[in-house]
Amino acid sequence: MTPAELGAAVALGIVEGLTEFLPISSTGHLIVASHWLGFVGERAKTFQIFIQLGAILAVVWLYRARFLSVARTLAREPASRRFATNLLLGFAPAAIVGASSYHIIKAHLFTPVVVAAAFIAGGILILLIERWRPVATVTDAADIEPRRALGIGLAQILALVPGISRSGATIMGGYVLGLSRTTATEFSFFLAVPVMAAAVAFDLVRSLHLLNAGDIPLFAVGFLVSFLSALVVIRSLLRYVAHHSFAVFAWYRIAFGLFLLWVTRRDFFTLG
Repeated sequence: MTPAELGAAVALGIVEGLTEFLPISSTGHLIVASHWLGFVGERAKTFQIFIQLGAILAVVWLYRARFLSVARTLAREPASRRFATNLLLGFAPAAIVGASSYHIIKAHLFTPVVVAAAFIAGGILILLIERWRPVATVTDAADIEPRRALGIGLAQILALVPGISRSGATIMGGYVLGLSRTTATEFSFFLAVPVMAAAVAFDLVRSLHLLNAGDIPLFAVGFLVSFLSALVVIRSLLRYVAHHSFAVFAWYRIAFGLFLLWVTRRDFFTLG
């Protein structure tokens, strides 16, 4: 691992941890950051996929008591079964559609214009939802009904388009369906565990042949930095959304999307 690769691993780990759970799409940010750092190619793409595991671990660690409680009481506690059922309902739609359209998405949607347009469209949609201000009727993730969990899962299908943001789709989907901002955000964290774990495993199975033992230190650094930065974001985001709207993320998305369009027109980078 060269000093340049070490620097890239640290920087990209920070980008992943900071953006994975915000409604601003980690994919677009990793693409731009990787290009600026000169860390591109198939190995770099596999690295970007792998470090998402660090962000997943951050959720598992922070909510370890809840996950362990559900695992221990799943057979006898209705609340635990509802929690597990809600995760399954939230996970299934995007998993089914994503698995069946994986090659189409990779072949046709990973383009600069699509990513930029998704950033801008997502930002506008957030502003429209915030202007509507849905009435919150669910203020605890334990009280989410299965029908709302399924609705959030259907909203997550939108995140198969690069640039839409998994977090953005699930948080705003939950918000529209009557969850408070904090509850929608927390459920998005929970849902990230099965969704991201499955997505990472699906991609890594197809990419492991590109790696060798010498890549372990590089991937370990990215994983650790992603984990630590995600810990900070998860805690901070819950405090923020308890008292603020999502409008700041919407305006950021629009600005970043316009920036992507500008650099694309100048042939600054491609997604291929």
